[in-house]
Amino acid sequence: MGTKENCRNELRTAIRHLSDRCLYSASKWAAEQLVGIEQDPAKFTPSHTRFQRESSSIRRRFRTNEMVTSTPTAGVSYVSTPPVPEEEGDHDGAAVDSDFYLMAKAYFDCREYRRAAHVLRDQTGKKAVFLRCYALYLAGEKRKEEETIELEGPLGKSDAVNRELVSLERELSTLRKNGSIDPFGLYLYGLVLKEKGSENLARAVLMESVNSYPWNWSAWSELQSLCTTIETLNNLNLNNHWMKDFFLAGAYQELRMHNESLAKYENLQGTFSFSNYIQAQIAKAQYSLREFEQVEVIFEELLRNDPYRVEDMDMYSNVLYAKECFSALSYLAHRVFLTDKYRPESCCIIGNYYSLKGQHEKSVMYFRRALKLNKNYLSAWTLMGHEYVEMKNTPAAVDAYRRAVDINPCDYRAWYGLGQAYEMMGMPFYALHYFRKSVFLQPNDSRLWIAMAQCYETEQLHMLEEAIKCYSRAANCNDREAIALHQLAKLHNELGRLEEAAFYYKKDLERMEVEERDGPNMVEALLFLASYCKAQKRFEEAEVYCTRLLDYTGPEKETAKSLLRGMRIAQSGFPSMDVEHFPI
Repeated sequence: MGTKENCRNELRTAIRHLSDRCLYSASKWAAEQLVGIEQDPAKFTPSHTRFQRESSSIRRRFRTNEMVTSTPTAGVSYVSTPPVPEEEGDHDGAAVDSDFYLMAKAYFDCREYRRAAHVLRDQTGKKAVFLRCYALYLAGEKRKEEETIELEGPLGKSDAVNRELVSLERELSTLRKNGSIDPFGLYLYGLVLKEKGSENLARAVLMESVNSYPWNWSAWSELQSLCTTIETLNNLNLNNHWMKDFFLAGAYQELRMHNESLAKYENLQGTFSFSNYIQAQIAKAQYSLREFEQVEVIFEELLRNDPYRVEDMDMYSNVLYAKECFSALSYLAHRVFLTDKYRPESCCIIGNYYSLKGQHEKSVMYFRRALKLNKNYLSAWTLMGHEYVEMKNTPAAVDAYRRAVDINPCDYRAWYGLGQAYEMMGMPFYALHYFRKSVFLQPNDSRLWIAMAQCYETEQLHMLEEAIKCYSRAANCNDREAIALHQLAKLHNELGRLEEAAFYYKKDLERMEVEERDGPNMVEALLFLASYCKAQKRFEEAEVYCTRLLDYTGPEKETAKSLLRGMRIAQSGFPSMDVEHFPI
């Protein structure tokens, strides 16, 4: 049997098991990957071939050999596939257990969690025990949310906790010691341990779960959230199943190893050629690498083939915002509003739309609405902080950014935002602290190095040597805003290092010529280089720069004329010569 057929059969069975245990998010993920497997071409129209491996518009333009771990090609079950757990029903009283389970599941689907748990109070089957514990866990989460709103409001901080965690930990720990817990119970146990802060034990339990039953994506996701360093990731003892590649690709992305993540997803496309999920993750990695053109192409294709898709579309709106594509962002906002206006992603997209229009109060309103729907929605906190910065409401911006880093301490955008906010308040030492955190998390982003350099340049710090180091890092990180080279030239000039200043002014001038940019920076570069070359007695080169300055109409034209006169006097050897006789 072929590899793809193996994956199909495993996923079909997993969807049934996951749905039966009310793990709907994991079931949905598995169903999307099932449809993402390349099917019989005869059954598909040309429109279904959108994500073939040869599609140049959405393929990654580079490969990387710097893989952290050597994992075989995706789609291959590297070891024998774990046996699928047998459904209960071969013991006496199975029909009665099944009836109780069906009723409990019906209550669960209606969000009557305590009622579902009560129905299963005397049932001992593994399925029933899992559903009872899972229902109690969700009942505790529901009550915790209610207490948060009652005590502090939907966006407030609260000490509310899930009161079911202690009893659930006790029961699930006993079941694990007795060996009477299934992989789904282990997943729930790991979730409980994570909520209680027992991260090491949670990792061990979740590893047991995914090694026993690798098709539960929810378990992989929880394990991924506990792998905050590459050392932790490499210390995991995971079976080599094809689901491991999905996990590693996502983990690399969270650890900001975007090239490695792209390589993993590229391998997975060999089997899951039509997977929207994989395409969205590729877009996410390329977004982090600031390859906005590629990201835009992928999302346009995703929307053509899945017009009611909302997940990940907030990232697409960020790209459109950065590129100032007003009409495209307006269309996207209208589209998600009609699809599901009460999704956090939809609210963020609409918030970006109003921000681009300059209506920051309305933008904040929609970001707050997103947070009422999901108070842990990271991008909404960060984007709301940006809006408060625009509105000059720095205390509110600081609070929003702090809430973001509380949710995810690895969010470099929030640390960068905190640096900006404190810089606005005239507190460069605090700002510098947060800028350092941001560049530590995202060392290849030139904007962060430039922000830190500008902080070093402030009157209170005036640490020009450190600023030069930061601008140098920015110039080596593909400074698309073309700020670093010009600032390096100015700082070296200010410190009297004329040779270094000339080097950077020349590089900046060459870049402006390639990009066909004009403006004050070009005038400044031409003036400095003309004067520098004249002082170095490189008259021919100086004359070239002066001649270019003659095309301008400001005072720089007169300066260029003066320099030309001086050079021609020096070259002639007759100081009293009337240089007006020379053509200028």
